[in-house]
Amino acid sequence: MVDTARQIQVVAVCTGEAAPLKVSDRAVLSAFRKTVRQGQVAVGALGLSGDEQADLSVHGGISKAVYVYPSEHLPGWAKARIENSLEVPDQGLPPGFMGENLLISGLLESEVWVGDTLRLPGCVLRVTEPRQPCYKFNAVMGYARAAKDMVQHSSSGFYCSVVEAGVVAAGDAIVVEPGQRGLSISDAFSAKKLKHLR
Repeated sequence: MVDTARQIQVVAVCTGEAAPLKVSDRAVLSAFRKTVRQGQVAVGALGLSGDEQADLSVHGGISKAVYVYPSEHLPGWAKARIENSLEVPDQGLPPGFMGENLLISGLLESEVWVGDTLRLPGCVLRVTEPRQPCYKFNAVMGYARAAKDMVQHSSSGFYCSVVEAGVVAAGDAIVVEPGQRGLSISDAFSAKKLKHLR
């Protein structure tokens, strides 16, 4: 359950354009790399203004319009990259590094459920499913076990649909309104993980 005394807020708003991403010895189209947007960013039924998706079979669309990621995971990812002999900026991993649209604080995967509503000052989102890591995630992270680490630590982040279009900005407070509470994002991620292992 979410600690109602704890503040949940947007740390950064990020968007990206589809561009070539080097994966082993080939280049694939990806909009994984995101940059921080300043001020208010428009949010519509298909996501944030200026954000693109290269493969709509796995990202984007009505049910996966906005990708939300907890900032609490970033220090762990920075440590993992250092352990794999990769450079990390002195200030840690920057917002947008995980491919997220909204970097948030105060809400982890075990505390949010499929069907929960996230009410922000300028828009309303609904939690739909966890993010599934793929080979592109390994390429961006820079080491081959990155997707497995995401599974092991249940640090997937989650997708949202847009219930009420509007705007979003860094610093926006988020109020979680419980849905039916049948399946947490952590449990949904574990279920998908087990399905893939069969």
